[in-house]
Amino acid sequence: MTSVRASTGIVEPPDPHVSPALSRVKDTPRGWVRRFGGLPAAVVLVLGFGLPLASLVVAAFEGHGAAFSAVALDPLVRDAFVNSLALAIGAGTVSLIVGALIAVTLARQTPRRRRLWLAAMGVPLAFSGLVIAYGFILGFGRSGFVTMTLASLGADPVHFGALIYTAPGLVAAYAYYLIPRVALMVYPAIANLDRRPIEAALTLGATPLRAIVDVALRELWPTLAAAWCLVTAIALGTYGTALALAGTQINILPLLMFLKMSDGQTDFPQAAALSLVLMAVCSGVLALGECLVRRHP
Repeated sequence: MTSVRASTGIVEPPDPHVSPALSRVKDTPRGWVRRFGGLPAAVVLVLGFGLPLASLVVAAFEGHGAAFSAVALDPLVRDAFVNSLALAIGAGTVSLIVGALIAVTLARQTPRRRRLWLAAMGVPLAFSGLVIAYGFILGFGRSGFVTMTLASLGADPVHFGALIYTAPGLVAAYAYYLIPRVALMVYPAIANLDRRPIEAALTLGATPLRAIVDVALRELWPTLAAAWCLVTAIALGTYGTALALAGTQINILPLLMFLKMSDGQTDFPQAAALSLVLMAVCSGVLALGECLVRRHP
């Protein structure tokens, strides 16, 4: 069998290294997989995201958008928004710092040790938020193992055991499963970083800190920024961990939405409006990270 170039009309002999079966596959038109392979994903996207989002929009704009006016004028919503941003920024920053250090450690390990580290980092990602919250309660709660151990050394168990139920405790619980995400995102960039400019800077008299800041961070900061945006957006919308640890004692947007949907004060329009606001903020943070990566690949 021969092939014909459409542009020149030249007849080429068949390639002896290509089997006839493979040649027939290449010559056949696009099959149904190429045409309809994305259809299941599109159906799942419409049913799992499009329809719920449309329902939220309809519910939020009942009464000509009165729910948005009520949400904007509610001081609880403003406090919840500020608290959510502070909590997400704190958890994202802590996770970025620790995760980047772990990524640097991973890049310096042997392949065998690196596989062990990667397997260990996958453990927090396998647990749900509720499981992580209960684990922190068992370890750092008022009767937790760590609390009782520190109490035997003279620490105040009441004061230490109450920290896990505060905003810093939520930051620590969030960071537990956000740090592996940062490390897994940043590790490829650090592993593929060209060390020759850093070595040249050191040779020319720069201190190690100056070489890292002026050379390495110039290459790594888009990846670090994208990782920070990702984990910050996740922390903004986290619900199960905050509910299990703090209940409704800490006023953040996810828990305020839970209160709007709880027994006795069900308010679907305001809950839908809060959901759209939270989704818009999270999407904006993720879009910021994507823009940084695209502008500085």
